[in-house]
Amino acid sequence: MINIKKLQKEYQDLSHQLSSQETLNDREKYQQLAKRFSFLEKLLALAEKKEQHLRAKNHLEKMVSDSKEDEDVKGLAREELIVLEENIKRLDEDIENKVFEENSPQRDIIIEIRAASGGEESALFSASLFKMYSKCIENKGWKQEILSFNSTEIGGIKEAIFSVKGQGAYNYLKFESGVHRVQRVPVTESGGRIHTSTVTVAVLIEPKEVELKINPDDLKIETCRASGAGGQHVNVTDSAVRMQHLPTGIVVTCQDERSQIKNRAKALRVLKARIMERMQREETNKITEARRGQVGTGDRSEKIRTYNFPERRVTDHRINFTFHRLEAVLEGDIDEFVKRLLKEERQKIYETKGLA
Repeated sequence: MINIKKLQKEYQDLSHQLSSQETLNDREKYQQLAKRFSFLEKLLALAEKKEQHLRAKNHLEKMVSDSKEDEDVKGLAREELIVLEENIKRLDEDIENKVFEENSPQRDIIIEIRAASGGEESALFSASLFKMYSKCIENKGWKQEILSFNSTEIGGIKEAIFSVKGQGAYNYLKFESGVHRVQRVPVTESGGRIHTSTVTVAVLIEPKEVELKINPDDLKIETCRASGAGGQHVNVTDSAVRMQHLPTGIVVTCQDERSQIKNRAKALRVLKARIMERMQREETNKITEARRGQVGTGDRSEKIRTYNFPERRVTDHRINFTFHRLEAVLEGDIDEFVKRLLKEERQKIYETKGLA
């Protein structure tokens, strides 16, 4: 529940601050306060509308319970109550979305999937996750672009890097960062024993050009002949690009395109996203309070989900939720997890922002 009185006081205080000469002389401070002021203004308008509906609801409930009231009037009041309750429910959702909106950037993202422990079985499950996300992106109407793809001889994936563009993509897919564990009988196992393998997933915000500029002198770029499982992935020219950011030591290799220029452009996009992630992670580590607003750490070393094939279930360990529809999940339906993870995150945001 939002503390309206607390927000009203903050709104009034901000109004005074914004009109002060000190704030007007500080452009950065003014923009920061003005953004918060605008957010509170919209939020309080929704809260006031909800209060009006609640007062109307209280009045109608008294009419319905009044033994002296005409039955026809009571019937009309009951009908109005149903509409009001739906409106109040929608307003609650609007208020929650407004609070969450301030904390959730609308950004393009880059997703990296890598086989971890488990050898070929891990690579095969990487391919399953790649298909899962591809289906999900298609169903949501977002745009996917492959940046790097390294497959194995029997259809697995050692590494897949791709970008996702679309309204709401970041908010929906950001929870996928971490270790995804699979428990199943591998196709390469003749004894029928269940193996446990892992795949790491990283969801990175793709930096805008104005946010991160890289000095060309800080880059070491090498070219070589592309290699892979065969077919179209192998070129006879030196089109593959290995790019290293010297200050951080971060290395990116891209070989999917036949054009060296295109591979360089894609490698630079991935490199910038990884640098931005490191900067954000270092900043978060300095501010321990920020971790209270997260669902898990979002670190790729943290086990977040288990896909158990014998029992046809998927368990998200961050929220202790098990979904017994493994096939649907692998076809891209991860709504049940996202819904619960968002709810958990929103509750933490209410607490850390002092809105509860």
